[in-house]
Amino acid sequence: MPEMNTATLPDMVFAVLFFFMVTTTMRTETVMVRLNLPTASEVVKLERKSLITYINIGPPMDYRLGTGTQMQLNDRFADIADIQDYITQERASLSEADQPFMTVSIKADEETRMSYISDVKQALRQAYALRISYSARRSQ
Repeated sequence: MPEMNTATLPDMVFAVLFFFMVTTTMRTETVMVRLNLPTASEVVKLERKSLITYINIGPPMDYRLGTGTQMQLNDRFADIADIQDYITQERASLSEADQPFMTVSIKADEETRMSYISDVKQALRQAYALRISYSARRSQ
C-alpha cells in the first residue's frame, strides 16, 4: 500500500487556523449585572455588531455590591452622569465614516424601573447618541 503524502498538511493546518483567527470574535466585557431580558413579539437582529455599544442595567450578580439597579459600562459600574464620557470615548474608537451609524443597545433586566431607563435615554440624548435599541428575547 502506498504511503500518504503529508507535505501539504502544514499548509492546510495553517489555513484552517488563520480562518478561525479571522472569524472568531472575543467577548470584550464580563457581564456583572443580572440580565433577565424581557420578551418581545417583534425582534430584529442588529447587523454590524462592531457599531453597537452596550449598556447593561440590572441588579448586580454579586450581592456584596448592593441590591439596587446598577449600570455597567464596559467592565465597570457607572452612574448616569458617566454616560456622556463613555459615549464620547466609544464614538472616538470608531472610524469617522462609521461614527454616524453607532447604535447604543440597552440590555436591561425586566425588573428595571422605566424611570431609570428614561434617565439613561435622556443622558444618551445629551451625548447625541440618538440610535438606541433595546435587547429582548423572542416570545415563544
